[in-house]
Amino acid sequence: MTDDWAGILGSAERDAVCGRIDGWAARELADGGALVAVDRQVGGDPVTGAPRWYLRLKGEEKEFVTVWLTLRQRTLRHECQFMPAPETNIEATWRYLLTRNADLLGMAFALGDEDAVYLVGRVPVSRVDDYELDRIVGASLAYTDECFPTAMSLGYEGRYRRRPPTER
Repeated sequence: MTDDWAGILGSAERDAVCGRIDGWAARELADGGALVAVDRQVGGDPVTGAPRWYLRLKGEEKEFVTVWLTLRQRTLRHECQFMPAPETNIEATWRYLLTRNADLLGMAFALGDEDAVYLVGRVPVSRVDDYELDRIVGASLAYTDECFPTAMSLGYEGRYRRRPPTER
């Protein structure tokens, strides 16, 4: 049995993982699906200088869903900005999101910068392939579509309105 979490990436291994992510992104963009933009930043992570990808996806409940992929020494970290910090029903909003964490696969709601809500997760670099990238992006879109209307209705009571079906 191999330990997927062991070992720090060497430069050749890091280049191979970056190539897999770049190739996947190029294919997804060419397919014309939910992925509408990709930006790769070589030293994009402000803390570690690790390679980072910014993925912009067309959503249904949110017009756009943004996913960041950050390649670390042993893992690929993914995060999706879900919503700004709730302004009303704060406790109920957090209760809803924390309860939903039990149903999420491979990611969880978390508190981020400026108390904004993020969907975050990580996978071992040895598992980074087209299937895993599809799962990360698909789950980010699905969980946003499922949870965003309720979370925003709680956190911005009286101000949040769902997008009309014609705009979806």
